[in-house]
Amino acid sequence: MGPEGRRARCRGRNGRVTCRPSPGQLCSGTAPARCVVREFGGRTARRRRRGPRVREVPPVRVAIVSECFLPVVNGVTNSVLRVVEHLTAAGHDVLVIAPGEGPAEYRGVPVVRVPSLDLPVVTSMPVGVPSRRVLTALREFRPDVVHLAAPFVVGYRGLHAARRLGIPTVAVYQTDVAGFASSYGLGLTARAAWRWTCRLHGLADRTLAPSSWATEALRARGVPRVHQWARGVDTRRFTPSRRDAALRAELAPRGELLIGYVGRLAPEKQVERLAALDGLPGTRLVVVGAGPGEERLRAALPGAAFLGFRDGDDLARTYASLDVFVHTGPSETFCQAVQEALASGLPVVAPDAGGPRDLVLPGRTGYLVPPRPDGADAADPASVAADERLRAAVEVLVSDDALRRRFGAAARRSVLRKTWSNVGDELLAHYADVLGVPAALRAAA
Repeated sequence: MGPEGRRARCRGRNGRVTCRPSPGQLCSGTAPARCVVREFGGRTARRRRRGPRVREVPPVRVAIVSECFLPVVNGVTNSVLRVVEHLTAAGHDVLVIAPGEGPAEYRGVPVVRVPSLDLPVVTSMPVGVPSRRVLTALREFRPDVVHLAAPFVVGYRGLHAARRLGIPTVAVYQTDVAGFASSYGLGLTARAAWRWTCRLHGLADRTLAPSSWATEALRARGVPRVHQWARGVDTRRFTPSRRDAALRAELAPRGELLIGYVGRLAPEKQVERLAALDGLPGTRLVVVGAGPGEERLRAALPGAAFLGFRDGDDLARTYASLDVFVHTGPSETFCQAVQEALASGLPVVAPDAGGPRDLVLPGRTGYLVPPRPDGADAADPASVAADERLRAAVEVLVSDDALRRRFGAAARRSVLRKTWSNVGDELLAHYADVLGVPAALRAAA
């Protein structure tokens, strides 16, 4: 979109204003007699000829370049799905570009697949490889803005393709690459990972970070134009009302309290820390998720109930049927699982690191406990001390029914305004800013 499209209004030969866009609208900058005022997200525009009339105009076109997408299910994929749903519901045109094999569309939105490879140590997620298909797809789709979801390899190609085509970019920082690489032993040092991350985000027109920790980390390393943009949660799906007596009877036949974890079973999540909760009187561990570490974790947690991957209403029912939620991963840029647990009315115990710091209110909705030191194994004295703090926090909650109820009610209240609708509108406002539109993009009428 050229500079003419960003003018507040256009003028005739005598200098008089011939159109007056309202807030949220954009002058097309065409000849005054044929001026079209385009409202982003809208379906109508006014053409000034002999008299006003209404006609259809194309909505905003958004290309989402993501490092992963269905059938892979993780935090990045789920966030992209919610963004796609919000944009399409608002009347915008969307294209997804992602690596690996999978569905060619999602709810009518086309998905362009680029080549990928499977790393032996990351078997559950294909890693994209550089491909000219990204440039070709963007050139054919002609988006107004390119949304880069957790950019790394495919996202880097998307960024350079967008710059080549003169398209504004919004890069969404979602993955702690340094922590991820360290957990998998990929041979990529934290310093090198941060260099790559900063270089990539430094080229974007705007970077959106999901938490105050992530925002501060990027700014401290010199990344410009960083803004905080959190994630939404479906408070109608994730709700205490889905608590299921039959499921509880199945998981806790002797009336045990259920301590749950939900997430990938992978090294970076440090799920093995749940072993510190083994033997807590009157409790049982419930592990929801799948991943490369499942076999090892089953051996380490023989008394736990492993439920495998769950999603949708089944996942919501499982959350609501727990009594305490525990998250163990120290490298979360946000941690959607914690937010879903809060929406389900659960007190939460999580590491005092990364995204959970913004979500858990210590002493009100749960507790933040020390993470294990970077690179330390379970036998390290500092790790032992951290695990003891984890156990102590959970002990407080399982020993006091009234405290659990109070924390759970506060947890639910803490996320009621964090809906995907509100968060999606915030994203549209960020798009508007990089496009030079003076007001937020509006949903289609």
